[in-house]
Amino acid sequence: MFQSFDATSNPGQGPDRLAALRDVMRAEGVDGFLVPRADRHQGEYVAPCDERLAWLTGFTGSAGFAAVLADRAGVFIDGRYRVQVRSQVADVFTPVHWPDTTLADWLSEHLAEGATLAFDPWLHTVDEIAGLTDKMTAAGIALRPTDNLIDRIWTDRPGRPVAPFFAQPLDLTGEASADKRARLTTGVDTGAWVITLPDSIAWLLNIRGADIARNPVPQAFAILHHDGRVDLFAPAAKLADLADHLDPTVTLHDPDAFAAAVAALPGPVRIDPKSCPQAVRDLISAAVIETPDPCILPKARKTEVEIAGARAAHLRDGAAMVRFLAWLDAEAPKGGLTEIDVVTALEGFRRETNALRDISFETICGAGEHGAIVHYRVTRDTDRPVRRDELLLIDSGGQYVDGTTDITRTVIVGDPSAEHRDRYTRVLQGMIAISRAQFPRGVAGQHLDALARFPLWVAGLDYDHGTGHGVGSYLSVHEGPQGLSRRSTTPLEPGMILSNEPGYYREGAYGIRIENLIVTVQAPDGPDGRDMLAFDTLTHVPLDRRLIDTGLLSKAERDWIDAYHADTLQQIAPLLEGAARDWLQQACAPL
Repeated sequence: MFQSFDATSNPGQGPDRLAALRDVMRAEGVDGFLVPRADRHQGEYVAPCDERLAWLTGFTGSAGFAAVLADRAGVFIDGRYRVQVRSQVADVFTPVHWPDTTLADWLSEHLAEGATLAFDPWLHTVDEIAGLTDKMTAAGIALRPTDNLIDRIWTDRPGRPVAPFFAQPLDLTGEASADKRARLTTGVDTGAWVITLPDSIAWLLNIRGADIARNPVPQAFAILHHDGRVDLFAPAAKLADLADHLDPTVTLHDPDAFAAAVAALPGPVRIDPKSCPQAVRDLISAAVIETPDPCILPKARKTEVEIAGARAAHLRDGAAMVRFLAWLDAEAPKGGLTEIDVVTALEGFRRETNALRDISFETICGAGEHGAIVHYRVTRDTDRPVRRDELLLIDSGGQYVDGTTDITRTVIVGDPSAEHRDRYTRVLQGMIAISRAQFPRGVAGQHLDALARFPLWVAGLDYDHGTGHGVGSYLSVHEGPQGLSRRSTTPLEPGMILSNEPGYYREGAYGIRIENLIVTVQAPDGPDGRDMLAFDTLTHVPLDRRLIDTGLLSKAERDWIDAYHADTLQQIAPLLEGAARDWLQQACAPL
């Protein structure tokens, strides 16, 4: 199993660890210390050795941070984690709803004028520190960079990842690294970019790694020079398998040489303030240009080869999902299954493809009330039976060399209630609205997000997460800058892959989420010649027709569902046989 079911944190350890941190804070003469969920590379996901937030507080969500003061400790979480955090942290920590309450406002309220707030400059970006400095200065609070105070008390901290990097071949990327670098540096005559994001370095050099579970990224630092040369900083043992892949314009260095190399750059030095650690900015003495990471947008615009790979990966994954759903439909009504049984079976069906490299994130399998925990992860302590007449939410994905998948299906075991069918259908209507959308070039995800919510809004309902995130190509399952949410300001472009996953959650009762991956494509011009874009669906797995209230659907929505199921049957049936193929035939019958 890629996934384990061990509890990775213990709320009972929080009070002693918090007390130990406060002892260090007193010895340092500081009144507060910030504990983000971040590492030196500023990617979304971190290795076990960098899980400082989880180690201190017990909170294991993929986003959040803590602010520890002498008399209180706030754990800042967004709407996805407001249920989860209450079960994971001891009462010495106070959950703070963020961004409703900003860090600056909370600190200004709870720290006195003249106080000192410490932070590790490797774990905070230039933008974060700049914004916080302005507000703390206004409140009379000083910021002090320091080494990481957690590391002084984390005596059994895991070691750093050691797995070697490996090549992602041209027949899977569609563009050579040298060509990418030439394209990025065209028209630039001087200077260099400092790049810290692992997925940017992976894309730029067509390499992958195993430093972060579920995300095949290499933890490294890189300097991209204006002439296309690259200095790559990583342990030699990790680079041994790349000798025949990297060309002579890529020079390899020990990571200990990174700081001196940055300090010696003549300038201008280009950094992305949204991802560059403050510690890196502090090393630079030359002129600095703040500009987006040059890899971010090109990486999001998938090549035709990458899109073809994504389609192949989704067909393979879709067949595994159908085998799983057919099995689940037969076994769950008998009783005796638990959430762990379901997760284990699903990974088994993916493994039978003989192409699975990893799961793309920890499978979310929430039965009944657990479905309302948006990023629920089952452990042996929380494992729950799958009961009749309850909803089961399963959000999962696979990492294949040709693509990354992410799919959510909510199913009924037994008979649904009228409320189940109403809420499910409204969520489905939102997903269909995004799937059918056509929009002018220049439109961003924030402009489309309301389409997915409208069927819920008219019933006075909503959900507290974005409608969709970007997805990488055998890279991170969460990829920026594209997205479908109120905060997604990047205009969508052809080749961008996104998730389409509206939901509804009734705390203590059930959760509903339906998710397909979609790719942005060119649409026919409008009648006035307007340049239009649309989405093409990559995921082909049946929806649970038992949960659809057809009386709520428009003709266009019914037609979309029938067409989607017909397409799914045509593409997936040839990959199946026996009972799974029979199940698919029934599941894809017209409404």
